[in-house]
Amino acid sequence: MRRSIEDLRAFYGEPTGALVRRVLARRLDDAWGEAEGCDVLGLGYATPWLDGFVGARRVIAAMPGGQGAEAWAAAGRNRTVLVDDRRLPFIAGSFDRILLVHALEEADDPRALLTEAVRAMAPAGRIILATAARGGLWARAEATPFGHGRPFTRRQLERLVREVGLEPSAWSQALYVPPWRPLLPMAEGIEQVGRHVFPGAAGLIMLEATRQAYARVRPTGLGQAVLGARPSLTPSPASRDHAPPAPATQRRLGPMAVERKRS
Repeated sequence: MRRSIEDLRAFYGEPTGALVRRVLARRLDDAWGEAEGCDVLGLGYATPWLDGFVGARRVIAAMPGGQGAEAWAAAGRNRTVLVDDRRLPFIAGSFDRILLVHALEEADDPRALLTEAVRAMAPAGRIILATAARGGLWARAEATPFGHGRPFTRRQLERLVREVGLEPSAWSQALYVPPWRPLLPMAEGIEQVGRHVFPGAAGLIMLEATRQAYARVRPTGLGQAVLGARPSLTPSPASRDHAPPAPATQRRLGPMAVERKRS
């Protein structure tokens, strides 16, 4: 059973939720910027970050029926739709960017949900999955949305996106600070230290992926931008629990580990 929209709204109105908003917003800005000229879909509970895509042509928030929906306005018009996450009400290839937050963990069938998201993704589109990280303290904190449903590892997300015809292209993890309010004032320092000293303690993992067919058309090596004018991110090797990697670039998302390179 999914967390209700009231619980999610309440969490992101608290200091702990505000920290999560800031941390993920930085990663998204680094990866997609303002998504200028793109059609963007947020699936799950993505509204805390959709306002950041100010250059987008169209932004839609799709919220699963088991969660409930809240009104969210862009350009003065409501842009929220209540959906069946196994049957999204969008024609194929509708969106250039798709962001999943609090979507996979409590889905009855994560693969079916992701298959529908991929159907709605443009041929050269990009998708980011943001989920609770297995092994992190946040996955054990039931007072947060990350403590419900199934958390994931990077390898599990890579395997999942490959099952639906995508290829991982970038990844990141964050939320090294424990979800305890007394530690929130020290969050910035803990985030910087944690990624070097305690990488397995991250509470949030993000994986970006593109279509395999598109990746094979442009096998230009590390450091190549996947799409558009946004500069690429620092390459990072893929995990080793699968067959030899496809030509797609693996990059690491995140402001602390980024060297911007012009494509």
